Amino acid sequence: MPASLSYANQSRDGAAGGSLVVRRGRPADTAELAALAELDSARALTGSTIVAEVDGRLVAAVSLHDGRVIADPFVPTADVVDVLRLHTAGARSAKARPRRARFGRFVPRPVTPKFA
Repeated sequence: MPASLSYANQSRDGAAGGSLVVRRGRPADTAELAALAELDSARALTGSTIVAEVDGRLVAAVSLHDGRVIADPFVPTADVVDVLRLHTAGARSAKARPRRARFGRFVPRPVTPKFA
């Protein structure tokens, strides 16, 4: 498992934050993620997640499956969400990314009537 990224955070909202830890979500985070989603009035995240903790408390998370973000509305998290988005840029699943056509555009054949 990769090491967590940890550093002091000074929010652009002016609120001094504590220690920010960005890490992969774990199965043990399921209950806390569900509570965070409820606080944010959002659906729970699905699939793999990247979470942000400030002073050991989960304040935001992003789904690697579809890119949705949930965050604690009572904590200034704009900078935290920006950090999460940077960490997940290009890391979403193939299902969530737009698909490119492999063989160019589909060109329909002309319709010819069949007579019996």
